[in-house]
Amino acid sequence: MISYSPKEWFSFVFRIHKSETFQQLIPLLFGVAIFAAIVAFLEIEFLSSNKKMIELVKGISTIYTLLGFTLSLLLTFRSNSAYDRWWEGRKQWGELTNCSRTFASHMNAILGEKHIEERQIVSDYLRIYAYTLQRHLKSEKVQREEFETFIKTDHLKAETIEFASAKHQPLAIYSSLVNFVQSLFASGKLNSQEIYHFKTELHALMNVCGACERIKNTPIPFSYSVFLKKFIFFYVMLFPLVYCVHMSYFIIPVTVFILYVLASIELIAEEIEDPFNGEANDLPTEEMAENIGKNVSEILR
Repeated sequence: MISYSPKEWFSFVFRIHKSETFQQLIPLLFGVAIFAAIVAFLEIEFLSSNKKMIELVKGISTIYTLLGFTLSLLLTFRSNSAYDRWWEGRKQWGELTNCSRTFASHMNAILGEKHIEERQIVSDYLRIYAYTLQRHLKSEKVQREEFETFIKTDHLKAETIEFASAKHQPLAIYSSLVNFVQSLFASGKLNSQEIYHFKTELHALMNVCGACERIKNTPIPFSYSVFLKKFIFFYVMLFPLVYCVHMSYFIIPVTVFILYVLASIELIAEEIEDPFNGEANDLPTEEMAENIGKNVSEILR
């Protein structure tokens, strides 16, 4: 995720960041500029003296304005729905942070200083769960060697092979954590009221995983996305045909600018609707996972 100051207007306007949509649209902008130039040349040289054609074009411009209003509504819905997904992802990772801290704090209060190994095991579980979840949402797997760099207790090192080979790694870690909490209850280190409370908190951890998977695995419907792209394309292509008689050759930069604005809105929506891929404008889930690990280690030190 890009860190920036919203007060730096000058740098925003005159600096082109590598994640901006302009670089992705350069070939398309260039092609549209050529198309607009050809249309402007033909209309100015061959149709400017045809009064009937000019009146016809003016009539079409009214319908074109209505199409522009419809397009603006579609783009507003598209950008809002994409941002809602991004913000929902941020809220879920905030929930994961809070649940991890709360779980660690309660374990810290219940397990005394004499239970050093158990406290370290809980810390390792919460750390690797957050780290594995952010990799899982990127469709990546954590290898055994990576698990061993995070784990400090022999209890979990014996399970690294199982974690690394699991198809759903966060689920495997969660199931192992549930079994460990149950073993604490069986050994008398937790009472029945405490085990019920911890199971509720554990359930919240898996809820976060499920919510993030729902965001990632449920894209915007294909037909809607395709229709919007086609709408933008034909809307821009018709612009020089309708307004060239009013703007002459100035229609070329204006058409390019309109395409840049409309296509950029669609590209931005495509980028932020899946906030877990690790791209420039996505959520910094890796940093969040590292912070969770630091927090729980400090609580259960």
